[in-house]
Amino acid sequence: MSMLPPTPGASPGPIARLRSLRSVAVRTPDAAAAAEFYQHIWGLNPVEADTGVTWLRGTSPEHHILEVRRADANALGKIAFSVATPREVDEAAFRLRAHGVPLVAEPGPLDQAGGGYGLRFTDPENRLIELSADVEAVVVRDPNGLEAVPRKLAHVVLNTVDIDAACDFYTRVLGMRISDWSEHQMAFLRCNSDHHVIAFNQADWTSVNHMAYEMPSIDHFMRGIGRLRHHGVTPLWGPGRHGPGNNTFGYFGDPAGLVCEYTSEVEQVDEDAWLCRVWRRVPELSDLWGTAGPPSTDVRTRMAGTPDAGGWWEK
Repeated sequence: MSMLPPTPGASPGPIARLRSLRSVAVRTPDAAAAAEFYQHIWGLNPVEADTGVTWLRGTSPEHHILEVRRADANALGKIAFSVATPREVDEAAFRLRAHGVPLVAEPGPLDQAGGGYGLRFTDPENRLIELSADVEAVVVRDPNGLEAVPRKLAHVVLNTVDIDAACDFYTRVLGMRISDWSEHQMAFLRCNSDHHVIAFNQADWTSVNHMAYEMPSIDHFMRGIGRLRHHGVTPLWGPGRHGPGNNTFGYFGDPAGLVCEYTSEVEQVDEDAWLCRVWRRVPELSDLWGTAGPPSTDVRTRMAGTPDAGGWWEK
């Protein structure tokens, strides 16, 4: 797919057609403990490691879905989306300039695990965003085997100080679509048929709320929760099934203090028939099963995260 440059004077339109949420990178003082947790308890597998950083994969051909890097404080490293070709990366750079969005890294080969060709820029709250193509693939692991291993990164939920501005940028510039609202507190955005790959939560500061990993089936989802219980790690909230997205959920805390989620059966969107709706924020809709109850004060406090101003790449 090739996107023509905008007509002079016209709206530049979305910068690219995003194919998927590729990976997320987190920065934390407890990187070693977090990497151990995601490998030996959560079910991911390391593909590469260096001093203070580990890249971990699921069962899909994606080179890695999580990067854990040593830093002075908990923070978002970056969010990476895939596009189809290097040419689309170059066209995205042209369109970002038309939108007045400066580049942190110009289009070119990516000097990182998995390589590829990409660029980087920031959103209005200084989160680092990467678009990439031609990233090295890995051999697919059996996604339907008995092992309870996440298939991919399902979504990232971000706390925002201005949900309307965040939604405007991610729809107008990145071309995402809003699938649903949870009143005016949360917005669920998609870039493909998955109900959401990014969600925004209105909050007092910018931070990561949680990251979700998709299991191949509800059976894998429950056995994954069972494995965590075997290791003495019990859910902070769940298991249950959300209203928006209709996905199962089980939320946990990792050693770094970040919240991670197992999920499965994420609702698939038919673009020609889907109607965005506004859900009420009531316990019976946040958990359709009625098994989890409302999130506790402890869960909400953990999901509030650490205030994150970004900008580490400028230091």
